Amino acid sequence: MEMHWPTPPDNAVILFNGSNLDNWTTRDHQPAGWKVEDNILHVEPGTGDIMSTERFTDFFLHLEFRCPYMSEAKGQARGNSGVFLQGRYEIQVLDSYGIHIPGMGDCGAIYNQFAPLLNACNPPMEWQTYDAIFRAPRLQGDQVEENACLTVLHNGVVIHNNVQLPGVTGGPIDEQVGEPGPLLLQDHSDLVAYRNTWAVPLPLKGSDTYEPH
Repeated sequence: MEMHWPTPPDNAVILFNGSNLDNWTTRDHQPAGWKVEDNILHVEPGTGDIMSTERFTDFFLHLEFRCPYMSEAKGQARGNSGVFLQGRYEIQVLDSYGIHIPGMGDCGAIYNQFAPLLNACNPPMEWQTYDAIFRAPRLQGDQVEENACLTVLHNGVVIHNNVQLPGVTGGPIDEQVGEPGPLLLQDHSDLVAYRNTWAVPLPLKGSDTYEPH
């Protein structure tokens, strides 16, 4: 059964509007080469990763993805893509349906850093959701005082519970972790699709004072 999600809140930044890629570029800031069809964003293998022109520090992300059915493929060759928060921290996209104990390279993993707590995958060709709450690193000068923190829900199930990331994952756009960064979607040569992708920027902290009303 396909899950139905609420419409984005009023303060959301609509990253994919269902009709074009005007607010997306390649890593080297050229026009994005992926295909848009029937309100769905399709990886166009060989055209490269794409990233949003919008930059984020702390934010809440919602996106939906669909992995192809690749019955003969194994491991990382099976419906591979990735969602890079700030262009630096990858949540793996992969067809890992049915794997009993997922590892650090399976769907939902923070790539090569943390395995998901459990496997929440739907079968290939079914739409799936990621909802992520990202807190950027806190720096004092050039020194990281607090690591990035990340909570991820996959199909509504918590698969990462406020994990502290030791650093960027493989293939980041840069290692300037004190700077805002884009959402990046990976071209790993597989026909993964995305839709309904939006983010809500979050304040870096709440008020230090309380004034009774």
